[in-house]
Amino acid sequence: MAMTRVRPTRALFKTRRPQDAGRQGPARRSAVIDWAAYIDGHRVCTDTVGDAVRLIRDGRLTPEGESAGFVWVGLHEPSSTELSDLAEVFGLHPLAVEDAIHAHQRPKLERYDDVHFVVMKTVGYVPGEDGSEVVETGEIMIFCGPDFVVTVRHGTHGELAPVRTRLERDPSRLAMGPAAVLHAVADRVVDGYVNVADAVQEDIDEVEEAVFSPERTDESRRIYRLKREVIQLKRAVGPLAGPLRNLSGRRFVPAEIKEYLRDVEDHLTRVREQVESYDELLNPILQAHMTQVTVADNKDMRKISAWGAIFMVPTAIAGVYGMNFDFMPETQWRFGYPMILGVIGLACLSLYRGFRRNGWL
Repeated sequence: MAMTRVRPTRALFKTRRPQDAGRQGPARRSAVIDWAAYIDGHRVCTDTVGDAVRLIRDGRLTPEGESAGFVWVGLHEPSSTELSDLAEVFGLHPLAVEDAIHAHQRPKLERYDDVHFVVMKTVGYVPGEDGSEVVETGEIMIFCGPDFVVTVRHGTHGELAPVRTRLERDPSRLAMGPAAVLHAVADRVVDGYVNVADAVQEDIDEVEEAVFSPERTDESRRIYRLKREVIQLKRAVGPLAGPLRNLSGRRFVPAEIKEYLRDVEDHLTRVREQVESYDELLNPILQAHMTQVTVADNKDMRKISAWGAIFMVPTAIAGVYGMNFDFMPETQWRFGYPMILGVIGLACLSLYRGFRRNGWL
């Protein structure tokens, strides 16, 4: 691609590092988290992003006429103005820039001339409002060009600072160019999938144990919540398989990085199968729980019906003798009252034993 000259008047490229900003007085928060130029795998610190770009594009070239290094700029939820500055310098496509600003994109891989645009979903298991853990998603967009990588992160998790630190400890990997950063970010994202999937598995095991325990508990709400979390995971994990597979076949990716990408793809496949099995496991758990609830409700109804039948006996007899007719049997008999009490007690006892024998009480 044509090397565009950096315009030093752009505010983004005047952004200095935090330690320098403190000496210049308070400034508004910048979306630029970190930047650096990398030559032969080694980090070269510069005062501004613009200096890093100039160092690479005005520096020495390889025998093929390509840049001997690259610039890696990391941003977190940038504004349209901030990302437009980078788009002008690196030649980013307007459609990809718009996607990176507004986020909420499906995992994908697109190519605009010699710039590849990759979208990945990040996931995290965070405490919800009711104290239970829920799956929270974010996004990482990557612009990967011949001499630059721009990572744009949305969300509170999926930080890339550990990725940069780990790569800087391995200069031979960084010397392979922007594709090495692309692999490292993908590996970080998929590792997040693995961690969240394992945490969801633990919750599913707890729910399953609670459903089949002797104690009566209502797990319906928790099961439905877990099904929602599994859907969130499936939306993040499933669509990423195609982009990773396509990346392994791109010419700008070195052969060694392709092997690492295939390993990441293998991990993603295992996580995807694991998440799909969760849905298949939660359905019978929910059905079993609903069956137990129905059985428990039927038991309660039988108990209520049995006690209702027992109390119906004294109610019926008392209702008959409470009509106050003058000519009724045993109303004038001396032992009529004890006899009626005995009949009531005997009838209630017989009904109670019968219901107990049949398991209603």
